Amino acid sequence: MKKPSFLERLTGSVPAADYDRILDDEHEFGTEGDGPRISQFNDQEESWQDDPEQDHTPQEGELPVDMYQTNDAIIIRALVAGVSPNDLDIAITRDMVTIRGMRAEMQEAPDDNYFHRELFWGSFSRTLLLPEEVIIDEADAQEKHGLLEIRLPKLDKNRSTQLRVKSQVHPAK
Repeated sequence: MKKPSFLERLTGSVPAADYDRILDDEHEFGTEGDGPRISQFNDQEESWQDDPEQDHTPQEGELPVDMYQTNDAIIIRALVAGVSPNDLDIAITRDMVTIRGMRAEMQEAPDDNYFHRELFWGSFSRTLLLPEEVIIDEADAQEKHGLLEIRLPKLDKNRSTQLRVKSQVHPAK
């Protein structure tokens, strides 16, 4: 059996390929033992969760972002509520930005006392290719009320300057 994707595990969905067998033209609905049963999928779910050979390292979450441009900059915004600005790592190149961080869980009740557990806890990252080159040294990042805003000034490719040629005159011997 193929390992379920992160999204399949998160939503509890079953891959469409498992349903293809039911939707064949030759299939007769109601035939005993032909269709998938809920218990089959629950058994499959338990099998991938209890697999001793399975790597049990927590998966890294992907940070959702908004990215837009103004005339002179590219702006990236992300919600980082619950993350200290000191725990954010932002790496910038001329054409790419990577944001990494960790949201530490504050568990105030035992697992079986939770009714809903929808918040993401753990490490996250996001790498974005930039649509234009930026000036790395002038980049700025600010966090306010859990909203991270990164301002990346665009590289002005139309800017030009006059270069003066210096002459080195050698003294006569």
